[in-house]
Amino acid sequence: MRFGVLTGGGDCPGLNPTIRAVVLRAARGGHATVGFLDGWKGVRDGLVRPLPPAEVAGILNRGGTVLGSSRTNPFAKEDDAAKVLAVLARERIDALVAIGGDDTLSAARELHRRGRPVIGVPKTMDNDVGGTDWTFGFHSATAVAVDALERLRDTAQSHHRAIVLEVMGRNAGWVALGTGLAGGADATLLPEEPYDEAALLARVRAAVAARGYALVVASEGVELGTAKGSAGAKDEFGHELLRERGVGAEVARRIEAATGVESRSAQIGHIQRGGAPELFDRILASRLGAAAVDLALAGRFGEVAVLRGESVRGVPFDEALRSPKTVSPDWIDLIRSLEA
Repeated sequence: MRFGVLTGGGDCPGLNPTIRAVVLRAARGGHATVGFLDGWKGVRDGLVRPLPPAEVAGILNRGGTVLGSSRTNPFAKEDDAAKVLAVLARERIDALVAIGGDDTLSAARELHRRGRPVIGVPKTMDNDVGGTDWTFGFHSATAVAVDALERLRDTAQSHHRAIVLEVMGRNAGWVALGTGLAGGADATLLPEEPYDEAALLARVRAAVAARGYALVVASEGVELGTAKGSAGAKDEFGHELLRERGVGAEVARRIEAATGVESRSAQIGHIQRGGAPELFDRILASRLGAAAVDLALAGRFGEVAVLRGESVRGVPFDEALRSPKTVSPDWIDLIRSLEA
């Protein structure tokens, strides 16, 4: 067989280990692999490079993706869809492995519906793909956010401030939850909950009274209940671009205005995405990449390799994409019980 592999959407730690696993697992059976550059854009435009085992031998510990990525929607226009089908035919692709989050996998599902052999691998640092227990990228990215919160603690304590750390997370607050739990934040704002300013201010006041400073973690997708924090611009999949919403800065402004406590904010943004994948993400990515090849060799196209409990298995695209995985009430109850 001739495999193709692509990485779509935002980059995160674990993409290169997945690519490596696809190539090496396929090569073990005598199968060749090519990589499409810059996600679905590469499939649409015919941007291809060979991926012999020697090319991927040293990428296990590298962040980002050696194939490049983009947020291109290959089915936004029918002309683009026709180009995708033509390129796959020209390159004689017997199995395409699409590595990405909901948008990339949704495009892969559409490709499968059009009769092409495709397997999905879920990735996102947001950990919000519903069909899998965990996505690689989340653990590594959240560890970076926890480190940032620990550093901000030193400054907050030294200057008796309230500091708000804004982290990534559109509709799912897993990164904020993990950062707040592991970093001991005094308040954590999640998009799964309505914004409660009175409760936030009460926690900040209690923390300042007890220790002289306060730490708040805010997911970038939190709705503050005003026109403030709407960027307007959208990507090719119709998602609002969140980089200009300024949620953290606005929350810090409100804290200082209401409490008189000097407040600051920090937005680590894409720093969360970079760097080498940690242990859990390297292993999970490797398992999922190998499983994608196994599913293809078994003829189980139209499935996504996912982690369920301790096992990796294949589930249909519709099951994997049925609904996003958001922070559940039991997790929210846990973090609320541990805050100031």
